[in-house]
Amino acid sequence: MQYFTQDFVEFFKELEFNNHKEWFHANKKRYEASVKRPFEIFVSKMIQEIQKYDPTLQIDAKDCVLRINRDIRFSEDKSPYNLHYTAFISKGGRKDKSVPGLFLRLSPIMVGVMGGCFGITKEQLFNLRTKISDNPKDFRKLIEEKHFVERFGEIKGRAIKRIPKEWKEAYKIEPLIGNKQFYFVGEEPSSLIISESLIDKLMEYWKIMRPVNEYLTKAIQ
Repeated sequence: MQYFTQDFVEFFKELEFNNHKEWFHANKKRYEASVKRPFEIFVSKMIQEIQKYDPTLQIDAKDCVLRINRDIRFSEDKSPYNLHYTAFISKGGRKDKSVPGLFLRLSPIMVGVMGGCFGITKEQLFNLRTKISDNPKDFRKLIEEKHFVERFGEIKGRAIKRIPKEWKEAYKIEPLIGNKQFYFVGEEPSSLIISESLIDKLMEYWKIMRPVNEYLTKAIQ
């Protein structure tokens, strides 16, 4: 099934050169018809597909979809709108990015597919580092799995500059102990957006990331 028309892509291409409230309000009906409503339908379908494998995922699309409005409070760029549409499909939804899930970003440039932990609390980070240090080989085996590496490459995230004394030995064995975030990123061409295989392709990514996401989920608890 095709969830988006070419106008989804064209809307954001035009928005890039008209990123102001006047243009957006003049194109509000177009935004609703070509971007917002089809995206919510698409996310609902993604949730349904994931629930076939993980029935514990109980969340609505409206709780996963992020607003198109940018947070410009601390940014030099005061453009009011994002040039992409995003959703965080997890048990925590968009309000809790510490919960590993499937983060999707659709834009005219690419389709971004991300997983892992973005906003981990100090307690969650301690628990995760403890689990990794207890058995670093298990963690390394997951993130070096062939298909995971092909789709996502490596674990990313900000790292601390000075390793605390209690983690120094573990850090020598597994340098990712120094991370403050544990996420990974895959990418597909933007042509996938209007493809009938969009859901199937994204579910391939979800299945590959699932073991790592489950490991992280258990570890942070």
